[in-house]
Amino acid sequence: MALALSVLEKLQHQPNSTLSTICFIIITILCVLINKFTRRNNKFNKLPPSPPKLPLIGNLHQLGTLPHQSLKALSDKYGPLLLLQLGQTQALVVSSADIVEEIVKTHDVAFSNRANTKAAKVFFYQCKDIGFAPYGEDWRKKRKLFVLELLSTNRVKLFQPIKENEVSMMINSVHEACAKESSVNLSKLIITTTSNIFYRCIFGLRFETSDDGRKSIAEAVRKMLIQFPKLGVGDLLPSLDWVDVLTGFMSRLKVTFAELDEFLEGVIEEHKRKKRDENNKDFVDILLQLQERDMLDFELNGDTMKALLLDLLVAGGDTVSTTIEWAFAELANNPEIMKKVQEEVRRIVGGKSMIEENDLNEMKYMKCVIKETLRLHPPGPLLIPRETANSVEIKGYHIPKKVTVYINSYAIHRDPKLWDNAEEFIPERFEDSQQVDYKGIDFQFIPFGIGRRACPGMSFGAASLEYMMANLLYWFDWKVIPNNGAMIDMSELNGLTVIKKQPLYLEPMPYSIC
Repeated sequence: MALALSVLEKLQHQPNSTLSTICFIIITILCVLINKFTRRNNKFNKLPPSPPKLPLIGNLHQLGTLPHQSLKALSDKYGPLLLLQLGQTQALVVSSADIVEEIVKTHDVAFSNRANTKAAKVFFYQCKDIGFAPYGEDWRKKRKLFVLELLSTNRVKLFQPIKENEVSMMINSVHEACAKESSVNLSKLIITTTSNIFYRCIFGLRFETSDDGRKSIAEAVRKMLIQFPKLGVGDLLPSLDWVDVLTGFMSRLKVTFAELDEFLEGVIEEHKRKKRDENNKDFVDILLQLQERDMLDFELNGDTMKALLLDLLVAGGDTVSTTIEWAFAELANNPEIMKKVQEEVRRIVGGKSMIEENDLNEMKYMKCVIKETLRLHPPGPLLIPRETANSVEIKGYHIPKKVTVYINSYAIHRDPKLWDNAEEFIPERFEDSQQVDYKGIDFQFIPFGIGRRACPGMSFGAASLEYMMANLLYWFDWKVIPNNGAMIDMSELNGLTVIKKQPLYLEPMPYSIC
């Protein structure tokens, strides 16, 4: 603009004033355009660093089969804040605790939206749940329902008999394997037990059942867990959205969804017909009761109820079983740690025939083992992707609006600046820092998320996890099946949660409490 005024001053001395005015207008417009272009360039220059990308696909080829590991490697090379181009979409990758802290303390609302995929929209009834719903008043009301009515401490205690019954059956099945001197597929056993616990708490049904055709739901859930993490072509290249119809991607999602929806509809209708005793209510009963008494400040229609039930189903059992599986794999590879935690468990239980809740509260070292497992093997290492609601500044970088945000807890948990011997399994590191917990307020340790969108079911899941762990450690000694001296294979397989690639087989030996 200063340039335009200078030129105008010179032109005023020219004889043709009309020409001078026209020139002034043209120069003014050019200056405005240059100013805008410069500002855009300044913003562009302030964007976070980005690895080299290919035409059309951008950085997609750099994600690999285990994105959390690939993104950690990229962050180690280019920095803890990366901006990637995934097809036609932008993605921000956060891999440091101090940046996470800045997000939570300064920009949590801006980072509280969800970046929803086609699968999330199909399976969760256009995101009417709390896990994938957009941030806002409706979401806050649903989350309040979870915290106060479904997943409270009192509710956890009411479901204790279910945990005791299912864990008892698990222990009996291991005793049978001991009698036959056979190994145990601990992965399968843990998945079955956790699934039965959560199915009974949610639906009043066991996962493995029955003569009424409900066994088919197990297969539908397995398909969902496989399909859900996958991205369609349209998720990455919106202009090619139609490709997902041609390839059958959308039809596969809808077939699995139809099976789940039929099951959920049937369970809800059955619960409406059969009124249960107050002390035997499951989550379906609780939601129906709240709906009937009009005790909620949002509309709990059929689709919303089914979406919330799926939240409980997906977020619960899979996370617990994955953590226990990794814990026993690490303990099997570290027999001295296995011995130490078993000695603690057995000393506290003291020969009783059943582990009590008060016993679990005293098992400090076992809790350290669980925390260390979650540090090295967070169930969802990239958490649930977020989306920026507006543009913000982070560490001097400009973060645009509507950017998908991946917080790499895997990278943060293995940051050598935060953790000594970061790649090693050392539960003792938590003995001197018992205050470090997984509730999302210690930014170097965030296995269940951060801020407003942290998982509301942590306490409910932890209760099942600790009880199962303690029983397996108390009743049996565990040996690695001889394999020419090789350790347990710790290779990962990516899915809704990151599980062991190979099932965990161990040899149990009964512990005598006499």
